[in-house]
Amino acid sequence: MHPLQHPRNAAVVGIIFVITGIVYWAVQSVSQFHVDYAGVTMLAVLGIAMGLMFYVLVAGSSND
Repeated sequence: MHPLQHPRNAAVVGIIFVITGIVYWAVQSVSQFHVDYAGVTMLAVLGIAMGLMFYVLVAGSSND
């Protein structure tokens, strides 16, 4: 049994990191701190990479 029933659900894993990046940016903007754009970009790219990785792992595994 796969932890993700369908490869399309792997997008949820990636979206979590993208949402975390948006929240990270919003908190810094609202609190008038210097916005760490590199951190926001890295979280967004991590989300894309994680979603792609989970899609490949789930799509390529057996159906046992």
